[in-house]
Amino acid sequence: MKQSSPLILASASPRRQELLGQLGWVFTCQAADIDESPKQNEAAADLVCRLAEEKAAAVSSLHLGESLAVLGSDTIVVCEGQVLGKPKDAADSKVMLSLLSAKQHQVMTAICLYYQGRAHTQLVTTEVYFCLVSESQMAEYWASGEPADKAGSYAIQGLGGRFVERIEGSYSSVVGLPLVETDRLLHLHLTR
Repeated sequence: MKQSSPLILASASPRRQELLGQLGWVFTCQAADIDESPKQNEAAADLVCRLAEEKAAAVSSLHLGESLAVLGSDTIVVCEGQVLGKPKDAADSKVMLSLLSAKQHQVMTAICLYYQGRAHTQLVTTEVYFCLVSESQMAEYWASGEPADKAGSYAIQGLGGRFVERIEGSYSSVVGLPLVETDRLLHLHLTR
C-alpha cells in the first residue's frame, strides 16, 4: 500500500489514535476546536455527521495550500431518541446509566475524510444492549473516573464493558472509530 498524501487525525482521543494505528496508516494528530452543541431539532445522525465533518474541515483549514487528508470522527450515544453526551458530574452520569440500564441503545460514529476540498462522510450505527445496572454499580463506576469524559457515561473497552450484554454491529465503532469503514474510505481516496 502506497499512501498518496499525508494524513492527519483530527482528534486527541487516545482510543481513536490506537484504532487508526492498528490499520497501519501513517498519520499525525491535531485536535479540532469546534462547538459541539446540537442545533435545534437536529436529528442524532445529522448531528454526529456534522460534527465529524466540522472537525475535519477545521483542521484542514489550518493547512491551506498543503496536499493532505484530514480524518474527523465523532461518536454519540442515543437512547429512546435522546442524545447522551459526556456527563457533567456524578448525578448526570447516574441519570444516563439509569436510562441505559436493561435497555437497547444506539452508538453512532461518523467518519469524515476531508481531501482535495471534498468531504467524504460515512455513518456507522451499532446496537448496544445493557444489562441491569444497580445504583451501587453506577456509583462505583463513577468513582473509577472512567465515565467522566465518555459519551453516554461509559467506555465499552474499559470497566464499562461489564454492563454490555451484547452488541449488533461494529465494536470498534463503539470505541470511537469503525475499522472496516475507515480503512475502506482511506484506501478509496489515499492509495495509488
